[in-house]
Amino acid sequence: MLREVLTRDLVATNLSARSKNEVVDELLNMLCSTGKVHDRAVALGDLIENERRTATGMQHGIAIPHTKTAAVDELLACIAVSAQGIDFGSVDRKPSRIFIMTLSPLDQTGPHLRFLSEVGRLLKHRKVRERVLAAKTPDEVLHALLD
Repeated sequence: MLREVLTRDLVATNLSARSKNEVVDELLNMLCSTGKVHDRAVALGDLIENERRTATGMQHGIAIPHTKTAAVDELLACIAVSAQGIDFGSVDRKPSRIFIMTLSPLDQTGPHLRFLSEVGRLLKHRKVRERVLAAKTPDEVLHALLD
């Protein structure tokens, strides 16, 4: 599923955000650049509400801000890497450096769950995380995730 939704335009290796809110804002801008987010304000509100309900900071330096929203008609995703760790309320209390955002339509549970499951499976492997963090270009990030 990652292969279908992630393109080099939706990968950033130099995230400039310094806080959780800035990460959400920067990643949402990436998704909005596709032209497939109908209402940025609705998507942002849904993301913030989901963050309030459930921490999306995982472990091993990974955060997956996500939500189901009326602002999209299909699953969208992007990935960004930060040189510095950012507090994302992770379960292991460690800062996050790998961020994957996904927006899914309200009426489609299957793709949303499959995407989150695939990302979780991939990034549980230390070598994959190390390759993503070492990547200097979007193509290297995609190669680390998809090969």
